[in-house]
Amino acid sequence: MPAVVTAVVLAGGAGARMGAGAPKALLPLCGRPMVVWSLLVVVASPEVERVVLVAPAGLEREAERALGGLAGVHAVVGGGSSRARSVRAGLAAIPEDEGTILVHDAARPLVSGGLVAAVLAALPGADGAIAAAPLADTLKRAREDLTIAATVDREGLWRAETPQAFPLPTLREAIARADAAGRLDAATDCASLVEAAGGRVRLVASTEPNPKVTTPLDLELAGRLLGARAGAEGLR
Repeated sequence: MPAVVTAVVLAGGAGARMGAGAPKALLPLCGRPMVVWSLLVVVASPEVERVVLVAPAGLEREAERALGGLAGVHAVVGGGSSRARSVRAGLAAIPEDEGTILVHDAARPLVSGGLVAAVLAALPGADGAIAAAPLADTLKRAREDLTIAATVDREGLWRAETPQAFPLPTLREAIARADAAGRLDAATDCASLVEAAGGRVRLVASTEPNPKVTTPLDLELAGRLLGARAGAEGLR
């Protein structure tokens, strides 16, 4: 029997760099709260059987209202004080010890169903699979005075994105190990936790725009990209 796939969508960030005075995942984007765009995709993905939304702690009811009646979200839980602790809060809502977990940041509202499927399809035979994009920019290492110390070879370097998929027991164990070692809060993605535990994580090329919304300009650009995508789909 195929493993049950549960998607955990992270919307617990405060969004301080947005300067909006509200969690960025709940900010409006093309007429809907930003988090809804990711949820629409994972809920519609045939591979995903259950969805858990991790909301800002104390704002769970506001997050539920933001869904606007969207079906397919099975639980809304409060997040933690760091990204990894929010992931752990999402995993706590999953009663099983087996299955597959798909973690996605609501701050990437342009995720596509094709990328979700590709990441999940790449998981067998590995301890994890993540969306990623090869670096195209020239990289510089700086000195303290901001003069260039060296040009860094970008060959083989990728920019990690979400979604990221793992066997559920693998991610649970990686989180527990990081917590015991006192390095849980420093983790910026789930793959780094699994890597630190000795896991082998596969990269899946992200071939469509999948940017992370961090600033007001990012939000504006995401809106334009969503509008362009909707227009292109309408022409098909």
